[in-house]
Amino acid sequence: MKEVIETKQAPQAIGPYSQARMSGDYLFSSGQIPINPQTGTVVEGGIASQTKQVMENLKQVLLAAEMSFNDVLKTTVFITNMDNFAAVNEVYGRYFTDKMPARSCVAVAGLPKGVLVEIELIACSHNK
Repeated sequence: MKEVIETKQAPQAIGPYSQARMSGDYLFSSGQIPINPQTGTVVEGGIASQTKQVMENLKQVLLAAEMSFNDVLKTTVFITNMDNFAAVNEVYGRYFTDKMPARSCVAVAGLPKGVLVEIELIACSHNK
């Protein structure tokens, strides 16, 4: 069974896609960017603030699927500048307390709305 996952606690999709989709026990999220869902604007304050907002947005998508960061198997991090890698790692690491998911980090030329970071994830509700 495939299900669309949506929550008003994370930014609404800005194109023809869903915040996330469930297929069986697996959740596939779209990339989240640092938009405050209450204001609809990109958060200010640099890479640490933007990474925190992205992680909070992903947390809300996980909660909408009745999951948590403990269920995450894989993430993909997109950053516009590899000089920000350490700062992203520091914030990102606060959200995973047990087994770390697999991860890729890719430097890109640009991201939607000129943001500095975007993260997507795959999670499984029966992650052991």
